[in-house]
Amino acid sequence: MKVSLITVTLNSSKYLEDCIRSVINQQYPDIEHIIIDGGSTDGTLSIIKNYEHHISTWLSEKDNGMYHAINKGMKMATGDIIGILNSDDLLASPDVIADIAHCFNNNDIDSIYGDLVYVDPVDTSIVHRFWKGQHYKRSRFHFGWMPAHPTFYFKKELVEKFGVYENHYHTAADYEFMARYLFLNNVSAMYIPKLIVRMRNGGASNGSLYRRIRANRRDYLAMKKNKVPMPLMASILKPVRKLPQYYKSYMHNFFERGKLEGSILPTISITSK
Repeated sequence: MKVSLITVTLNSSKYLEDCIRSVINQQYPDIEHIIIDGGSTDGTLSIIKNYEHHISTWLSEKDNGMYHAINKGMKMATGDIIGILNSDDLLASPDVIADIAHCFNNNDIDSIYGDLVYVDPVDTSIVHRFWKGQHYKRSRFHFGWMPAHPTFYFKKELVEKFGVYENHYHTAADYEFMARYLFLNNVSAMYIPKLIVRMRNGGASNGSLYRRIRANRRDYLAMKKNKVPMPLMASILKPVRKLPQYYKSYMHNFFERGKLEGSILPTISITSK
């Protein structure tokens, strides 16, 4: 089973090498790493060329934003499974892709997701926020729930059935994509209680109150489009649901000084088709 990882870049020289090396360090042998660059003017292309023998395919040209670039990568992907790895993120441990492939190989499922931590940009062992997943229930979408998008892996064949990312949703395009797949089209999903990604702190939708309000409006439109019941209430609950993540991170940092290693627990949940 081949796993296609798509990394989108634009002036990503500060962190891209860490991202690439986290893929190189994976124990799983059949990985296709695709990098789609939006026309970087810093040292991004030099880093890509330095690691070219580890990268399956790369492209550098102007695009219409992050999700347009991801769509390009998905069209180029030849793997059975697709995952998105942001250029400033890291796969959390060397066994991440092996465990993901194992779950797909041993279960009749269309998608999986796991856990994510927001980490310090410099010291990625310091955890600022812990996104702990939950066993899959489609009804959780009624209350503003979503998987952590950087941990979401899905079968490539689904793209032909259900489509690509819709760029006009901007920062809510990842939510809209997962709501379309998991809620509207009832794609089967499994939660694996494993740390999948270390995500450097920050984000386009959370930089200010205005951005958060704008992002929530887009969430609402995505929910309405994908027939999530009571979309206004669900869009309000969506950010509220994340508050316990900060408490969990505080407790973790207080008792363990922010150090967190990837691990997989035995409990697994699967949806019916």
